[in-house]
Amino acid sequence: MSENKQMKSQESHDVQARSEQEAFLRPPVDICEDAEGITLKADLPGVSRDRLDIQVDKDTLAIEAQLAIDMPKGMEPMYADMHATRFRRSFSLSHELDPHKVSAQMNDGVLALRIPKRAEVQPRKIQVTVG
Repeated sequence: MSENKQMKSQESHDVQARSEQEAFLRPPVDICEDAEGITLKADLPGVSRDRLDIQVDKDTLAIEAQLAIDMPKGMEPMYADMHATRFRRSFSLSHELDPHKVSAQMNDGVLALRIPKRAEVQPRKIQVTVG
């Protein structure tokens, strides 16, 4: 009977471990618009550039990242506030934006994406010539 209890306990622990591995955090994001396009800033603390994946598929922008906390040799974590170590967020892009010209910068755990508007929807100044 105690063997059966241990099996159930281990099984529930395995299910919990799998669900924690599959859990994702939604990073907080700020989005600003100007005449030329939008700037999106996402907080991704502890994420290095090589653990960041940004993709544009048709009108969807997807950000995925994995947190990497380097531990000193001989030490292992005893407590963590965050159980999920992966970030995921996606956005629908307006047809005004040009998904082929997205640029990205990562600095101190903040991802900054610049998505310009298509040339045909950007305001332009008309030069007047004297005739």
